[in-house]
Amino acid sequence: MKLPRFKANEEQKSWFFYDWANSAYITTIATVLYAPYLTSVAERAACGFVGDEDRKCTEHLSVLGLSVSAGSLVFYVVTLATVISAFILPIVGAIADRVQSKKTLMARLAWSGAAVAALMFFVTGTNWQLGAGLLVVANLFYAASIVVYDAILVEVAEPDERDRISSQGWAFGYLGGGLLLAVNLAIVTVKPFGLSTEMAVRISLLSAAIWWAYFTFIPYRGIKDREPRGIPPEEGVTLMQRSFGQLFRTLKELKNYPQTLLFLVAYLFYNDGIQTVIYSASVYGDKQLGFGTSILIATILIVQFVAFGGALIFGRLAARIGSHKTILGGLVVWIFVVCFGFFLPEKQILPFLLLAVAIGLVLGGTQALSRSFFSNLIPRGREAEYFSLYQACERGTSWLGTLVFGLVHQLTDSYRPAILALIAFFVIGGLLLWKLDPKKGIIEAGNQPPALV
Repeated sequence: MKLPRFKANEEQKSWFFYDWANSAYITTIATVLYAPYLTSVAERAACGFVGDEDRKCTEHLSVLGLSVSAGSLVFYVVTLATVISAFILPIVGAIADRVQSKKTLMARLAWSGAAVAALMFFVTGTNWQLGAGLLVVANLFYAASIVVYDAILVEVAEPDERDRISSQGWAFGYLGGGLLLAVNLAIVTVKPFGLSTEMAVRISLLSAAIWWAYFTFIPYRGIKDREPRGIPPEEGVTLMQRSFGQLFRTLKELKNYPQTLLFLVAYLFYNDGIQTVIYSASVYGDKQLGFGTSILIATILIVQFVAFGGALIFGRLAARIGSHKTILGGLVVWIFVVCFGFFLPEKQILPFLLLAVAIGLVLGGTQALSRSFFSNLIPRGREAEYFSLYQACERGTSWLGTLVFGLVHQLTDSYRPAILALIAFFVIGGLLLWKLDPKKGIIEAGNQPPALV
């Protein structure tokens, strides 16, 4: 398989392939298929049938003694997983700083997550409990592997090339996830060998797990092991004790870098909005707008390939006006995207596809540039620690958006006001980012500001 013509060495190309590998889980499972599938399983358990536009399921499930709307279950599950991740991910990053083989730690986390994702094939009938539990565990393994993946970026790329390598990794990931999604679109649409829609979806879930596990072998074999750097050995102290100690030191020292801390808070909010849009898109299209599974997959497929170009386009735009202004412009577009989504008419494909194109452009650009921009705000020699906190904000603390989305749906029995409520996350995040002084933050971190920030 030939890689796109990126200016990267062989080890960096191997690093790209983990984005290629794990994007299958994010696209096929987390974004497109599993949320509406688990919702249907929950509706079958609550009401004895799968809700649709003519016969909506209004019954609630009993979860640990709490009454939970079947349509909101998946968002509460994602919320639970991300809250747990908020405590786990920084510890994983601290451990990654000290292990002798980061690639082995990353691969083991990835293969564990892929094994859990493969078990989603067995979620059938009314067994929503199994489905919910697997989603929590798979999300935790995925997020933990990404923490180590980002820490490896510091080792495979020099400081002056990390922006480029980071953006290329994002773009390559969108391409890989999109290709598998195209295959799954064909499976769900054509239903070969007389497959039912449910079986086609389950096979697609299994294919994503296999893809994730198989392509993880490429970075595992292609990335070199390096000795932990800048961390003196501590006699008589366990790895876990050292990792907790590093986490507490990093959190304590954050007050010395107020602009870096401000960015992390801003990113927590606007990324929360982005992640909730990603998680809710398929459910919104299915349950609110009345589109079938094949249309939803095709739409997300458009998002994937547009996001591939969006990451590269935003990178070029940042080279002209600076990444700070480019990200702010992207957040303005996100606000318009959410507003447009609120007014989308049911069962009209063209407006839905236009929305997908807009999401793809800003999705790839804001995610790629956020990681690149943050790399300039990290104190030298502390990249892995701070990227752990970054991932905690990206994957581990992005819980409020899904919680708000689920609560608003439960209160209104509609996904439209739920999607509109997400505007607040982009507004708050954008205002905090606008307040940030990028050059001051870069100097505080001990780095040289580039010509454009």
